[in-house]
Amino acid sequence: MQTITFSQNNTVFANRMYLILSGVFIASLILSNLIFQKFFSWNPFGIYDFQLSVGILPYPITFLITDLISEIYGRKKANEVVIAGLFSSLFVLLVVYIANEADAVAWSPLNNVEFSKVFGLTIIAVGSSMMAYLLAQLIDIRLFHFWKKLTKGKHLWLRNNGSTIVSQLVDTATVLLLLSFAKVIAWEKFTDLLINGFLFKVLVALLDTPVFYILTHYFRKRFNLKPGEEISI
Repeated sequence: MQTITFSQNNTVFANRMYLILSGVFIASLILSNLIFQKFFSWNPFGIYDFQLSVGILPYPITFLITDLISEIYGRKKANEVVIAGLFSSLFVLLVVYIANEADAVAWSPLNNVEFSKVFGLTIIAVGSSMMAYLLAQLIDIRLFHFWKKLTKGKHLWLRNNGSTIVSQLVDTATVLLLLSFAKVIAWEKFTDLLINGFLFKVLVALLDTPVFYILTHYFRKRFNLKPGEEISI
């Protein structure tokens, strides 16, 4: 794909937006791993009863952002965000482990048992999530650019939804398999959680398509990009 460079003002703005998108990406990724133990039920219009971890709520944002970065900034920048998210998760994993091992004083609002109940499984969850996340995000970026090249920059909806849906299936199945093997989730819940999680992510992927179009249109207009062009920063 053709890349273009531009004025200093646009370069500053492009760098700033890349930093903001990367920050939201990393925050969404880490947040999904910290809050995953609470489950809720959602039945939109009485059609289907989703039973989901609250950790799934911010997670689809990560795929929206990598698709947006892939479209505007290119594959290399999207991969850089994914790697940054991986190292950020490793850092959080280390801090949570140390915090969980530290002995609470008598007056601590949370004692050792309460803290471990909330954050103790985070170590397993983050480890499982990181493996699933890295695999799914790299698949998402690769598929996005495969379809972008195949369609010569056209059919934005295809690469957005196609790459996200396939990678979300890989992510959901992988993380549930790892958590089931680790006995964090009972095996009898595997199929239901897989179906619920995947259907929810597909629904979100379809719903965020207009958002993806709006943001892509804004950035293309702001940077004067033609379909298929990417910026170099």
